[in-house]
Order: sequence, then C-alpha cells, then structure tokens
Amino acid sequence: MKRRRKMAESSSTSEKRQKNSRGNTDVPPPMSSSSVPLTKELQCSICLDVLSNPVSTPCGHNFCKTCLNKCWDNSQTCNCPYCKETFKLRPDLKINTTLRELVVHYKNRNPEKKPEVLCDICEERKLKALKSCLVCQSSYCETHLEPHLRVTGLKKHKLINPVSNLEDYICQKHERPLELFCRDDQTIVCLSCTDGDHKNHNTVPVEEMIQDTQQMIQDRIRKIQDIKHSAEVRKRNTEKEKAARVELFTDLIRSIERCQTELLEMMEEQQKAAEKQEEELIEELEQEITELKMRNTELEQLSHTEDHLHLLQIYSSLCRSRNTRDWPEISMKTDESLETLRRALTQLQDTLLKKFTQTELKRIQQYAVDVSLDPDTAHPNLILSDDGKQVIHGDIWQKLPNPKRFDTCQCVLGKEEFSSGRFYFEVQVKGKTGWDLGVAHEFINRKGSITLNPNNGYWTVILRNEKYFACDNPPAPLPLRVKPQRVGVFVDYEEGLVSFYDAESSSHIYSYTAQSFTGKLYPYFSPYLNNKGKNSAPLIIRPFNYNK
Repeated sequence: MKRRRKMAESSSTSEKRQKNSRGNTDVPPPMSSSSVPLTKELQCSICLDVLSNPVSTPCGHNFCKTCLNKCWDNSQTCNCPYCKETFKLRPDLKINTTLRELVVHYKNRNPEKKPEVLCDICEERKLKALKSCLVCQSSYCETHLEPHLRVTGLKKHKLINPVSNLEDYICQKHERPLELFCRDDQTIVCLSCTDGDHKNHNTVPVEEMIQDTQQMIQDRIRKIQDIKHSAEVRKRNTEKEKAARVELFTDLIRSIERCQTELLEMMEEQQKAAEKQEEELIEELEQEITELKMRNTELEQLSHTEDHLHLLQIYSSLCRSRNTRDWPEISMKTDESLETLRRALTQLQDTLLKKFTQTELKRIQQYAVDVSLDPDTAHPNLILSDDGKQVIHGDIWQKLPNPKRFDTCQCVLGKEEFSSGRFYFEVQVKGKTGWDLGVAHEFINRKGSITLNPNNGYWTVILRNEKYFACDNPPAPLPLRVKPQRVGVFVDYEEGLVSFYDAESSSHIYSYTAQSFTGKLYPYFSPYLNNKGKNSAPLIIRPFNYNK
C-alpha cells in the first residue's frame, strides 16, 4: 500500500517533474546494464576481476591498486603487467576517480549474483518485475507497468531494467535520479544538485560521460597500437640500416685487408729484390778483391824487376777494371720505394674514407625536411626574405616587439619543431666571412648575450675570421682543408646526435654525440654581423630533393 501511495503521489506531481525529467519509456536509461558492458577496460588483467580502486600506469593500462602494488612489491623492476613497459622510477599511483565512478555504477547495475526483482505492487503472488522506475522508486511487473506506458505524466519517468537497490540510483539529498556527471567534482549528481552545490559546474549526462570515457579508452588503445606499429617500423628500418652499414663496413674492411695484403706483398718483393741485389754486390766485390789481391802480388813481384812495360800493363788493367756499385745509392732507392708505398696507402685510405662519408651523407639525406625561418624570433637587425629561406644582417634596427625575439645576438630560429626522429637540412654559406648553424632547444635564453654550447641548449658550428669552431665544451677548432660552400645539418633525436657535413665535398665536419635531448629542437641560424659589407652575403636554406 505504501508503494501504491508513492505511485499515486508521483502521478499527481508528474507535471512538475516533466520540466526536468529527461527519460521516457522507449529509451533505455543510462544506468541500464546494457549501457556499461564489462569490457577489458573495466577488468583488472592481474586478478581478472572488476577493477577495485582503479589506478592507471603511464602507458595507459588500468589495474586494481592493491594488485599492482603487490605485483611491484614482489618484483625488482616496475613494469606494466599488460604490455611489459618498464618504468625507471616507480610511478606514484593515484586513484582514477572517473574510472572508479564507472566501475561503481557497473557493479551496481551488474551484481555478481543478480537476485530476482519482484513487483512492488502485486499483493498476493508477486510477479517478476519487468522495469524499475527511478522517479517512483518502485519496480513493476508487466501488468502494473502499464500506466507508465499509457499515462502522459508517467511516460516521462525514467525506467531501467529491474534492480533491487534503487536507492543507489537516487540522490540521497534530493531524492531524484542520478543522471548527470559533474566533471569539476568527478561525481554523479541529480538535476537539483546543479542548483545547489554543483551550480555553474560543468555537467553532462551520464550516458554522454560513459561514451566519452569509452571513446577515450578506445583512443588510447589505438594510440598504443600506433606506437607499437611505429616501433615495429622503426625497428625494421633500423635493422635495414644496420645491415647496410655492416655491408658498407665489411666492404671497407675487405678493401683495407686487400690493400694491406698487396702492400705486404710489395714490401716482401722489394725486400727480396734488395737482398738479391746485396748478394750480387757482395759476390762482385769479393771477386774484385780476389783480382786486386792477384794484381797486388804481381806488382810486388815486378817491383823488384825492371820490366816497366809489364808494370804499365798491369796498372792499365787495374784502371780498366769495373767500378763497384754504390751501396748507399741502393739503400736510398729502397727507402724511396717504401715511401712511395706509404703514399699510395695514405691515398687509398683517403679514398676509402671519402667513399664512406659520401655513402653516409647520401643515407642521412633521406631525412631531408623543408625548413623556413621564423620571423617572430629574428633579431631586429635581421632581414628575412618573403619566402623565409634567406636572412642577412642589416644596418637598421626594426621596431618589432616580440618576447620570442633575440634582442642582442643576431640569431633566428626555424619555424619547424622536432621532438623525435631524424631530420636533415642544408644551408648555403658561400661568400660569407662569419655565420652560425645548428639546432637549439626550445627553452634557450634569447635575451642579452648568449654562450653557444650544449649546456645552454645550442649545438652549433661557427665561422669567425676564417676559422671554424664547434661550440662544444670546450670549443673545438676545426682544421678544414676545404672552405665549405654548403653545410648540411643532421639530427638523430633518439641517438642524441648532431652532425655537420660539407655537402659539396661530402666530407664530415663535426659531430655532437651522446647528447640527452628533451623537449623540442629548432633549426638555428645566424648570418653574423654585416661587417661593413664584407659579410653581406645571405644565409640561404637550400631546397633538397633526395631523388635529384
């Protein structure tokens, strides 16, 4: 009877509720069990049960807080039990309040042992309830549900699949259905709450919040899949590059070994020839010594006679005897041959090094990107071309207030930002007596004087007074054989590598290695001072087509 009176009261006040009620008998309410099916997003992959006090790992997977803590307590490393991603530091786990609210309502709508809900109106033999009304807070069998399907006022009531715990779906303060989600306070509220504690808060229907959350989960799943796919592609590309480099180095090693073998064979042949020459010389010298001794004996014998004619003949024969070879001359020729071999080996090594650099430069030029200058960062004395590809230092200070500008050093950054991967660009420096090129970190100091080095967020090579330097710690002079006319800049973000090349001669200039990049990197340029027209040539970003 109490339930009947409540139904009657609700019927008499249905017109008042019509203004705020959002449901009808034809549309399943947001709290029906069909609205929140149990998916793997609501299930802990450790205990395989519905999440309890859900927490999220940095990789985006959800677990029971207790399960995850126990898992990490029993392991020397902290990794995601689902995708196995390892975290260097143990994450500070916070309860995912939005997910917890969804889990609570899922559990309310999907009890493990769902009891049979009976009609509250039936008096004698209670029949199984077909629907529960959140407004009347009663459950009805098919017969007693009929007024809600017919009466205009009752049609506006919210009907859900029958539940025995209707009080969990009702605001305890206002006794109205919980049908809104407050984004500000991360909780579910009724319409009356939006006129009180949650006034002016950002609220949305529960079903919309559920859809948004499920969409966020799906988006993150797709993002994880994209990351894994990118990792696989990067791994395949890396394996290809490794194979190409191994093949290149193998060819170089074989060439060096072949040259070394040829050099050793040549040296051995030279040694054998020298030894043979020495033996022949010694044999001839010994023969001449024997002949000289014989003639000396004859001279001694004839010296006691007056046979002057015979003495004269012996003397003449001695004068006509063959001259011995000059041994120092032979030694000098052998040394000259060795020096020729050394020069040949050096030339071969230079050729192999140039071949390797050309191959390496051709490989990294595959990562060429289109770079343009950012006028918002340019020093007021710099003049940029309309297409953003050239910059010179002018003599007129332009009134261009912008907090991004360099206000003391004649510098400008590129528009493009890079926070991963590899990129390459080329800049023409022909005709200049001073310039700076490289990359810079997004948080560099752009005000006042700056010091170019990696500690300050700059990885650069510069030209000053016909001398080239890498602005490392400490600065490194660069004894370049050829003055570069076009400089290539290559960055491998993950490897922490910044390399500079003479793009015309395909020679390596300098490399910063083992750097730890975080945040965004920007191309960095400086045409340096005009120097009364001596350094008026522009820096020109050259378009690069790898397939040219």
